[in-house]
Amino acid sequence: MSSQTHERFNSFAEFYPFYLQEHSNDICRRLHYVGSLLVLSILGYAIATQQWALLWLLPVAGYGFAWVGHFVFEKNRPATFQYPLYSFLGDWVMLKDAFTGRIRF
Repeated sequence: MSSQTHERFNSFAEFYPFYLQEHSNDICRRLHYVGSLLVLSILGYAIATQQWALLWLLPVAGYGFAWVGHFVFEKNRPATFQYPLYSFLGDWVMLKDAFTGRIRF
């Protein structure tokens, strides 16, 4: 597993290039996309049906797929362990960037 940087980031703009570097493996990145899209689907379904008990699945779907990607394919520790807020934001920005063609899907 790659070593985690001990660098401190002062902004998300500084953090995001590091975040993308930690997601260079295509399968890892795609597993993040699956997890994020499942989160949106579960959230939408729970709201539409008012089945609030389903909300416990959100972290399971979101983090489960991502962490498999990191430990099995990327061979590194998820950035969320050291940078939880920036990493959470990074998931959504990376998904947006993939859909808009800014980064490869």
